[in-house]
Amino acid sequence: MTPPLIRLVLALHNHQPVGNFDGVFHAACDDSYFPFLDVLEQYPDIPISLHTSGSLLDWISEHRPEYIDRVRGLVERSQVEIVGGPYYEPILACIPRRDRIGQIQAYSQHLERTFGSAVRGMWMPERVWEQTFAGDVTAAGIEYTIVDDFHFKGAGVRDDGLHGYYFTEDEGRLLKIFPGSERLRYLIPFQDPHETIRYLREIGERFPNSVVAFGDDGEKFGTWPGTKDHVYRDGWLKRFFDALAAEQEWLRVATLSEAVDCVAPLGRVYLPDSSYREMTEWALPPEQLVAYKDLVHRKEHDPDWPQLQTYMRGGFWRNFLAKYPESNEMYCRMREVSERVERISQTPAAEEHPDLLAEARYELYRGQCNCPYWHGAFGGLYLPHLRNAIYHHLIAADNLLERLDDREESAVRVDVGDFNLDARKELRLTSSSLAAYIAPARGGHLYELDIRSTRHNLLATLNRRPEAYHGKVLQGEQYADNEAISIHDLVKFKQPDLDKKLQYDQWPRKMLVDHFLSPETTRDQFECGEGLIGDFESGVYETKLRQTANRVEAILTRSGRCGEHDVTLTKRIALSADSSGLLSVCYELTGLPAGESVRFAPEFNFAGLAAGADDRYFYNGDGKQLGQLQSTLELESARRIGLVDEWLGVDAALDFSQPARIWTFPIQTVSTSEGGFELVHQSSAVIPHWDITADESGDWSVTIDLSIDTSLAQAKKLAEARAGV
Repeated sequence: MTPPLIRLVLALHNHQPVGNFDGVFHAACDDSYFPFLDVLEQYPDIPISLHTSGSLLDWISEHRPEYIDRVRGLVERSQVEIVGGPYYEPILACIPRRDRIGQIQAYSQHLERTFGSAVRGMWMPERVWEQTFAGDVTAAGIEYTIVDDFHFKGAGVRDDGLHGYYFTEDEGRLLKIFPGSERLRYLIPFQDPHETIRYLREIGERFPNSVVAFGDDGEKFGTWPGTKDHVYRDGWLKRFFDALAAEQEWLRVATLSEAVDCVAPLGRVYLPDSSYREMTEWALPPEQLVAYKDLVHRKEHDPDWPQLQTYMRGGFWRNFLAKYPESNEMYCRMREVSERVERISQTPAAEEHPDLLAEARYELYRGQCNCPYWHGAFGGLYLPHLRNAIYHHLIAADNLLERLDDREESAVRVDVGDFNLDARKELRLTSSSLAAYIAPARGGHLYELDIRSTRHNLLATLNRRPEAYHGKVLQGEQYADNEAISIHDLVKFKQPDLDKKLQYDQWPRKMLVDHFLSPETTRDQFECGEGLIGDFESGVYETKLRQTANRVEAILTRSGRCGEHDVTLTKRIALSADSSGLLSVCYELTGLPAGESVRFAPEFNFAGLAAGADDRYFYNGDGKQLGQLQSTLELESARRIGLVDEWLGVDAALDFSQPARIWTFPIQTVSTSEGGFELVHQSSAVIPHWDITADESGDWSVTIDLSIDTSLAQAKKLAEARAGV
C-alpha cells in the first residue's frame, strides 16, 4: 500500500475542574462529550487520541458511566487511543517533582484498569512546558506528549520543520514530543472543513510522509459558546469527518501512538519554558499585556509579520503566582501539605496506616487541579467555587495527616515559618477546629482561616484589580450571541452596566486589616478607598508569642501614623483549647490624641459564603435576619453581627466588647470567562468601627470575638446519613 502523504493526528482533551458544579458537568456531557461520540461511532476508520482528565473521569464514573462503556468499546476496536497525564490536571510547573511523577503513575494505572489499554502518551496540562518535565514524565513511564508549535518556534524550529515529532531529553531520559498546530486550532471547528483539507494538502505535497497534530479542548466541539449548533445541528463535524474520509488516498487520520510507531522523529530539540501562545500573553502584567496587544495590532498586517511573530514572546506561567497573590497563597498552602505528606510517608505511621496516607495523598492531588491557580479567557482564579474546592481538599488532606501525626486532638499550637514564600516569617495558630495564618510583615493580616470540620477557608478572598480586558468592558464591544468564534476572541456581557462596577482595591481583602479614618468618612467613601488617615493597612508589625498547654496567643504591635499623630496599635490574637471554634482578638491603642475624635475600623472579609440566596444571610444580636450576604448595611450600636450559610453549614459571628457601628458591602469583581464578562461575588466585607475620643491617657481597647459554629453542617451530615444520601 502506498504510504500516505500526510498523517493527521486528532488529539482531544476533555476536562472539568475539581469542584465544578454538577450542572456544568452534565451540560458538557450533553453538549459535547456524548454528541461527539455519537458522530465518531459512525466513522470507524477515523481514530482519535483521547485524554479525559481524572476529575472529569471520576465524575463520569459516578454520574454518567455509560460514557465509559462507549469509550471502552471504541478502544477495543482500536478507534480510540487513551492518553494519560497527571490525575487531577495540575500544571506540572506548579507542583513538586514527586507529585508530578506520582500523579502521572496513579492516573496511568487507573486508566489501564478502566479501559484495558496500556497508556503510552500523556496530555501536558495547559501545554505548560519546562525542560525538566522531560525527565519527570519519562520517569513516570510516559513515552510521548504533545505541546504547541509555538514552543518549537521559540526554540528556533522553522515552519517547515513542524511536520512530524522530535525527541527531547533531560538527565539522559528521552521523550518524544509533538508540535500541535496553532493553525489547526483556529481552523477546527470554526472554518469550513475544506479549509483544513486545503492546508493539509499543501503540507503533504511539500513534505511527504509528514505528521500534523491537532491537540485542543474537546469542549470546543459543543460546550464553547455557539459551537453546539455549529458542530452538531449544522453538521460541521460530520462534514469534517466526511471530508477526511474522502481524501484517504493521500491523507491518513492517525493516533499519536501510530505516528510514533510508523514515522521516525525529525531530530532532537530542547524547548524553552512556554505554553500555548495565548497563555503566555495572559501571564503578563495587565499594562504589559495591553502594550503587547497594541504592538500586535499595529504590526500584524505588515509583510514581515510572520517572521516578526516568531520572535514575539509573552510571559512565563509561574508569574501567575506573582501576578495574583491569591494564587500564590493556594500554591504555598498546597506545597505545605505536599511536604507534610512526604515527611509523614517516611515515618512508622505510614506503614501502620497506608490507606489513610493514600487518602491524604489523593486529597492533595485534587487540591493541585490547575484551573483556579491562573486566569485567562476562562474564569479560573476568579471563580470562588473553584478556589473553595482547592482549599477543601487541602484542608481534608491536612485533617487526615493530623491523625497520622500523633498529635492530641484537643491541643492548640503556634508555628512560625515562611508560609507564603515572601522571605518573611508568618504565624500559624491551630486548634482542633481552626487554623489561622497571620502575616505580621503585611499589615498583621489574618490571611487564611481554615474551618477544619467543613474544610472551608473563610479567607479564600480575591482582590479587585485591573485586567487588560477591562478596556473592552469600558468600550462595551459585543459579538452576536450565536456566532461560532474562538473563545479567545469572544466579547459578551452577562450583566448590564459592568463598566460602572469596575473598582480596584488598595489593600488585601482579608481580616484584621487595620484602618484609621476621618470621623466624617462615609461608607461610600470608604468603599472607594477614601478617608484613610493611617498607615497600618500594610505596615510591618513586631511579634511576640505566648503559649500554654491550652492557649496560644500572638501579640502584634506597630507604631504608626494616625493623621498628624503617632499611635501604637497592639492586637492580641488567641486560640484556646476549651473554645477551639473561637478566635479572640483584643485591640489596644495607645498614644491617641486626647480630646480629638479618631475613627478606628478593623476590616473583616468573609469568603466562600455565597450571595444571592435566602439561606445565606446576615443577622444581628437578636437573631434577626438582615439580608443576603451581598447586602449593603449600616448598623448602629451593634454588639454582634453574624453571617450564615445554611447550605455550607457555617455560622460565623463577630461579638464586640463595646457597641460598634458596622458597615457591610460586597466585594465583586468584573472578570471574563468562557461565557463572557460577568460580575462575581468574592467576599462580604464587614467593617466594625468606633469614633474614639481618648482621655488624657490616650488609651483605648476593644475585644472582638470571632466564633465559628458548624453545628448546622454536622446536623446536615446526620440527616443525609439517615436518608442514605
